[in-house]
Amino acid sequence: MGHKLKVAGWISVGMFAGAMTTVSLQTVARGALAPLPLEELQQLAAVFGMVKSNYVEPVDEKKLITDAIAGMVAGLDPHSVYLDQKALKDFNEGTTGKFVGVGIEISQEDGLIKVVSPIEDSPAHRAGLKPNDLIVKIDDTPVKGLSLNEGVKRMRGEPNTKVVLSIFRKDENRTFPVTIVREEIKTQSVKTKVIEPGYGWVRISQFQERTVADFARKVEDMYKQDPKIKGLVLDLRNDPGGYLDAAVAISAAFLPDNVTSANGQLPESKFTYKAAPRYYHRRTGPDPLKHLEEVTRGAIKSVPLVVLVNEGSASASEIVAGALQDHKRAKLLGNQTFGKGSVQTAVCLDSAFRMDNCPTAALKLTTSRYYTPSGKSIQAKGIVPDVMVDETAEGNLFAALRTREADLEKHLGSGQGDEVKDTAREKAREEARVKLEEEMKKTPAERKLPELGTDKDFPLMQALNQLKGLPVVVSKTLVERPEVKKEN
Repeated sequence: MGHKLKVAGWISVGMFAGAMTTVSLQTVARGALAPLPLEELQQLAAVFGMVKSNYVEPVDEKKLITDAIAGMVAGLDPHSVYLDQKALKDFNEGTTGKFVGVGIEISQEDGLIKVVSPIEDSPAHRAGLKPNDLIVKIDDTPVKGLSLNEGVKRMRGEPNTKVVLSIFRKDENRTFPVTIVREEIKTQSVKTKVIEPGYGWVRISQFQERTVADFARKVEDMYKQDPKIKGLVLDLRNDPGGYLDAAVAISAAFLPDNVTSANGQLPESKFTYKAAPRYYHRRTGPDPLKHLEEVTRGAIKSVPLVVLVNEGSASASEIVAGALQDHKRAKLLGNQTFGKGSVQTAVCLDSAFRMDNCPTAALKLTTSRYYTPSGKSIQAKGIVPDVMVDETAEGNLFAALRTREADLEKHLGSGQGDEVKDTAREKAREEARVKLEEEMKKTPAERKLPELGTDKDFPLMQALNQLKGLPVVVSKTLVERPEVKKEN
């Protein structure tokens, strides 16, 4: 069961993408409200009164109201949501890349929590935790039987509080306790590596507040390590999205022109974003991309570029991929992307506060569809790579198990023509489920799951071939999928 959870965590990145958003923190006009439907509001008040007086046990009035708000918003589309205090905290942690904890990337294996990697300069890193360490107890609570989320909750807490992790280290065949003091963790959304002389790999796992600065700093370090870089791979696989400004900035690092446009009901939801600092750099201090261009002597604007995408590439990562593809600045390799082409605006319901210090509750509402520079909507369809490449040398084994935008309840259409039903989808998912069951019977070393950023990473090796002008192993089975219409 533990192995199943581990792999399910990998294939469900697309599912997580469905919950993530391209977030714009712009202000929504509050004055021009539509006339209120009085008859329907009277019905709502009548239902409220009946529930309050007739329900089998007393109910909390505040909860009734918040549940009504949550239901109203949830009925719109999969990405519009009412954020109560807990959900608001999780939302802010996800978009800022900051949380209080020990600082480890984790997965699940054999019912235990496995350390994938300690976050650089985190308490866990300083305490000596290593990749592949297994956490068997958190304080006095055995991990066996806990879900991954429950384990995460127990390791997080207030700053300067202690947590004791019991660690089993396989290669030393011993179990030992480690006491860690929790502190604010800043997650790393950017990884870079010189794969071989002249060729670099830049992976963005999510678009957060710190992504642009981290991207600039790490790419600068890579150019200092190898000033003669002649090709870059931008890896956006399984990137579920995040801040719109960050996506525009990463696009602007490589482009001179339009990045994306959006259209909605309000004037504030109609906009065009270009590759200029005023469209993405809204903070004090120097623009990190300007320094990057200086360090690379302008090479970042012209270096040959390949972008890796898959069905887990969603939202903000699709904005970047679409802009680079439309401008013919990069070749896209991989699988058709998730298909989330909408922008959500996050607003604190207490108008006296900004989102970053909102004390009560907030609304995350879909306010626009966004479009690639050529005017294409990718909503419920996704971006089709220039070259279709399987995820492993043996084929695209488990991609069908990932959830796409078109699989989500109440998803928006593209607004650009008719949709058709994908009749082969369920058959492909069933075949992938059978393959996954067979894969789970193998030892971890024998499994055919992608190892990103290594010489066993099949799509990355094909991206290198593309940069070098060598033959690329093109998928024999992947084809462009149509826009999918969900049955009512």
